[in-house]
Amino acid sequence: MRYINQSDQLNRPDGGLGILLVNLGTPDAPTASAVRRYLAEFLSDPRVVAIPKLIWMLILHGIVLRIRPRIKAEGYKSIWTDEGSPLLVISKRQQAALSGILRSRLRGKFHVALGMRYGNPSIASVLHELRQKNIQRLLVFPLYPQYSATTTASIFDAVTRELQRWRWIPEIRFIQRYHDRADYIRVLSESIRSYREQQGVAQKLLFSFHGIPKDYYQAGDPYPDECRATAKAVVDNLDLEADQWHLTYQSRFGAQEWVKPYT
Repeated sequence: MRYINQSDQLNRPDGGLGILLVNLGTPDAPTASAVRRYLAEFLSDPRVVAIPKLIWMLILHGIVLRIRPRIKAEGYKSIWTDEGSPLLVISKRQQAALSGILRSRLRGKFHVALGMRYGNPSIASVLHELRQKNIQRLLVFPLYPQYSATTTASIFDAVTRELQRWRWIPEIRFIQRYHDRADYIRVLSESIRSYREQQGVAQKLLFSFHGIPKDYYQAGDPYPDECRATAKAVVDNLDLEADQWHLTYQSRFGAQEWVKPYT
């Protein structure tokens, strides 16, 4: 492996703390070609699709990427905004908000950056920018409250894969989960209360989490348990009875069984 030459960093001033927020990602545009590029990267991740590589590549490139991009592009068109992809737009707002909060609380230099696990801005490109700032410490903050190998661990893979190319690496901290933190539960509860005050109280509160294949859970992925823990903490905060809420899982893909109940 050839390492990146970092000799120019030796005499640079301390760049302080780099905070890397990471979200899932989005196509660059609501077009079939852009969606195809995005899905090719996303669905080639062995953390996401745990099928023998040769078999899956034949299915992915022979069937999936020939059909789904056109279909998914129409869905993206229906939610696309003048600013771009909603996920990227909202993530950038979170980045700016966090930077503003930390500016009043932290002493010393820091840089809040945003990367996407799939698509742009890539984790590798953002880490390159932080390296140019000569950061001495790196905090990786996946924007996934519940841990899953398909999301959180995949981010860890991408970060460490890039850092393996560096001759000098910063001190690193990786946030694994925060599904049951009191402040996170409080924010979710306040959001629901605010909505109910404006729109009225429905008969039932529905939690719909993204699902994972059932065999991933049986193999030790704690994600469904952490989703249930989040939902239970929120309903306890809202003082809801058992018949006033329901938890489901959405976005099932492929023929295999996923965790239930389905949304």
